Amino acid sequence: MSQNASADKGFDDLLAANRGYVDNFDMAGFDGIARAGVAIVTCMDSRIDPLGLVGLKPGDAKIFRNPGGRVGSSALEALVLATHLLGVDRILVVPHTRCAMASNSEVELRERVGASAGKDASWMTFHAIEDQEQALREDLAKVRTHPLIAEGTLVGGFVYDVDSGLLRPVS
Repeated sequence: MSQNASADKGFDDLLAANRGYVDNFDMAGFDGIARAGVAIVTCMDSRIDPLGLVGLKPGDAKIFRNPGGRVGSSALEALVLATHLLGVDRILVVPHTRCAMASNSEVELRERVGASAGKDASWMTFHAIEDQEQALREDLAKVRTHPLIAEGTLVGGFVYDVDSGLLRPVS
């Protein structure tokens, strides 16, 4: 069996769910502008529903996810585009409690990945977070001082509690 045939079979449940999704799909022709004017940078953690946690729905916001919810160069690129071309005038940066990126050191992450992969991972950088609130403040400063983020854009930092669902503001 070819690798593609194997991969196709491994996605059957998701493709079946997609066919059900299509039955109620109502965004045909949508222009992609963030209806609520919101962009959210958050972690890739599956406990986070970025739209639901602030009462939004698909089409309302631009979402950028990565390990730890950090604002790196790719996130900044997305935010610049969002504030100039996609109707965004509010940006939320939202890391979360019990994050693996803030609960492990760089060495620990390399060791864990290496053990799982059965290969040396000492060369990989995972950007572990030593102090989550300090990292959030640094990320907020990156966004607020970036010369190409649209003037007047509101930028807020919040830590999402994965056990209660509450957003706690961090300035």
